[in-house]
Amino acid sequence: MRIAKAAIIGFTGLCALTSSLAGGKPTLWETQKILGQKRFVDLTHAFAPGIPHWPGFEDEKREKIYWYDKGVGTKGDGFFAEIFTHVGQWGTHVDPPAHFIRGLRTVDQIPLQEMILPLVVIDVHEEAAKNADYTLSLGRVKKWEAEHGAIPSGAFVAMRTDWSKRWPDGAAMENKDPSGVAHYPGWTMAALKYLYEDRKITASGHETTDTDPGIAASKEDYSLETYILSTNHYQIELLANLDQVPETGALVIVSFPKPKGGSGFPARVFAICPR
Repeated sequence: MRIAKAAIIGFTGLCALTSSLAGGKPTLWETQKILGQKRFVDLTHAFAPGIPHWPGFEDEKREKIYWYDKGVGTKGDGFFAEIFTHVGQWGTHVDPPAHFIRGLRTVDQIPLQEMILPLVVIDVHEEAAKNADYTLSLGRVKKWEAEHGAIPSGAFVAMRTDWSKRWPDGAAMENKDPSGVAHYPGWTMAALKYLYEDRKITASGHETTDTDPGIAASKEDYSLETYILSTNHYQIELLANLDQVPETGALVIVSFPKPKGGSGFPARVFAICPR
């Protein structure tokens, strides 16, 4: 059977992983022990002032208001506390539908069930290395399915380009030519429509600052991101370490804070791999 079996298992119920335990009645604690023995991969960049970001946003600012010793914190001493000032779309982050579409879901309205999903990784890093303007076609998605089986409903689909290896060099990630046009890979509308409308995936993500390829983003054409968010689905931008995750069989945990009515926020994303 060519379906991504481990991903299906993860999506239909983690307890199935321990079906042989406790007389066929596994507990969540027993499931956690099994998952704890798997390989965990952090798919998140640490954020700080100066990291790559969309050029229309200001840089992060931090203020150390309390420090262990006297004379360092702006408000006092005895412990460590900071004020963070940054845009919601900062570092590895979640874009909720309301980021682009008025009236659709904000960060706090994304349910917990959408935060643990089968992880599908479409590896196109070799294509992106040869062509910085590479876009993920419908044909390439179907090639993945021919090799691994149908993408499961409810999956999180990540496009691996290895662009994250340019982090934290903002100029390298933008990859602008002398005329100021950015060159980095992106998705295509045909591939996204197939994934969201036919395969019924829950979310998608990528390593670049935009869903749309650099050439389009340089023209302020964000039609692909607009499409995803208009379907009332979320996406994750600026993923990391996808080269350490198998193309099929892993689970992804997508977590983020819960700002009421939030337009976006830094996320903590990680994979649980079969081995």
